[in-house]
Parts: sequence; structure tokens; C-alpha cells
Amino acid sequence: MTVLETAFTPVDNQKLANLCGALDENLRQMESGLGVQINRRAEQFRIEGAPDKTARAIELLETLYGRANRPIEVEEVQLGVLETLRPDAGGPDSRGPILLTRRPDLRGRTARQVSYLQAIQQHDITFGIGPAGTGKTYLAVASAVDALERDLVKRLVLVRPAVEAGERLGFLPGDLVQKVDPYLRPLYDALYDLMGFDKVQRCFERNQIEIAPLAFMRGRTLNHAFIILDEAQNTTPEQMKMFLTRIGFGSKAVVTGDVTQVDLDRRQKSGLVEVQQILQDVRGLSFHHFQAEDVVRHPLVQRIIHAYDQWQGEGA
Repeated sequence: MTVLETAFTPVDNQKLANLCGALDENLRQMESGLGVQINRRAEQFRIEGAPDKTARAIELLETLYGRANRPIEVEEVQLGVLETLRPDAGGPDSRGPILLTRRPDLRGRTARQVSYLQAIQQHDITFGIGPAGTGKTYLAVASAVDALERDLVKRLVLVRPAVEAGERLGFLPGDLVQKVDPYLRPLYDALYDLMGFDKVQRCFERNQIEIAPLAFMRGRTLNHAFIILDEAQNTTPEQMKMFLTRIGFGSKAVVTGDVTQVDLDRRQKSGLVEVQQILQDVRGLSFHHFQAEDVVRHPLVQRIIHAYDQWQGEGA
């Protein structure tokens, strides 16, 4: 057990309040994420924990205090914890390509995320495989928006298989668009965040962005398009082959999915699992695998994934 102390002088009560958050919520997030105990008295901070964790806590406190001229959100603290635990992703040379989106701070926050962004730019077809929260879909949509903004492609086509996640929802009301909309909502959310609501709506009106269920891809050839197949673990092998053969001239495709969350019938093979064996030696493709360490969500999500992996490993 190591004890380290630091103080922020001259005293600025507003910056200290922004750093600590309401009821010291930001400090509690740091304690939970880094596994340390933080005690504060005015501008004095005392950190107890393992030697490497206490040093990282001091580093994070100093980094966040430098931004404390404005309120520090809990999300920013959680991202700071994740980056502090991954020093390999923090250097200026390891942040990967700069993407033209509405989010100027958007970049790869782990080494695998940086490699994923680079692979998307360097290959015509890229597979992003890994657990939830690793940025597979969000970074793919960001890369698609970047390609559209740079006029590298003429339109975006975002695709998902309409498979219920372990529940039977019955017959959904409305027309065809309203029926498939719930399955495609995560893609809408990413677009609105990266482009803004008004711009996305204008792109829909000009047919620059298309969101469709996978079944609608049969018989089409997509030229000069950036195509994303999300939740690909819920495709059959036949559907996966059908999707991959839709790629036309000047197009780029990204396939994302989590092979541990297959919602197909138990007797049905997942196309995402099978395609890794079939296409592993094909040039021009990139298979990119994320791990629990790449989760960029609440730090507790990473620990949950580790616990599930351990439990499944013991049960195997």
C-alpha cells in the first residue's frame, strides 16, 4: 500500500468544485476505476492504493484539473480512467487518423481502436469483431462519415439483420420503415452524434444515406459507397456471402459484430463465425479483433465482460 499526496495551489474553489463534481462524484468514479481511495481536504488530496495505481490517480487528477475551468462531466472522468490505464494509447503518435466529423475530439482511445481505424482506411473490406462497447460500430460510422465528407464515396449504406435479441416482439405496427426502425436505431444515434440531426435529415432526403435491413441487399450492386453491416453475428453464412458480394467499384465495406451474442436459432450457424475461416487468406481483407480491454464505456462494463469470459472459460 502506497500513500501519495498532492495539492493544487493557489487555491481556486471553482476549479476544485469542477474537478470533484457534485458530491465528489468524479472522485468516486476515479476510486472505482483505478482501485484507490481518495481523501480530500480543501485543495489537499491524499491517495492510497497500489503504487502504480496511486501514481496514475495523481496523473489523472492533474490532467483533469488543467481542464477544470469548466465543469468536468462523469463521462470525461471515465474516459480519463480508461486512458490512464492504457498508456500505450495516449501518445500523440498513436491516436490514428483524424476524421472529419462533428466530434473534433474523436480518435482511437486504445491501440486496437487506432489499428482498426487505420485498417478501415487501408482495406476495401474490414471486419471488426469483439464485445459491446469497444467502438466497432461507432468508429465504422465515423469512418463512413469521414469518407463522405472528403468526397471519397457518394453515399453511405448502413445495414443490419432484423433479428430479435432473444425476445419475441410480435407483429410491429406501421409501414415497412416503421417496422424495421427499432433494429436500426443504434445506427441513427451514431449518425446524429457525428453529423447533427439537420445534416443527417438532408442527406436522407438526397439519398446520400440509406439505412436498410440486410434482406433488402439481395440483387444489388453498390458502387462508390461506404457500406457497414452491423450485428453481423446474426447473419447466416448465406446472408454473409450475399452481403460481401454486393461490393462494387470504388466501394468500401466494414462488417462488425460480437460472436458471443448470437441471436440466431441454436441450430443455425453464424455467418460471422464461418467467414473468418473461409476468408482468412484472402488479400484485401482485414480481420480486427477487440478485447475487453478496449471497452470504452463505464469502467464497470469492462469488469463485467472479464467476469463473463472467466466464467465461460471455467465452464468449458
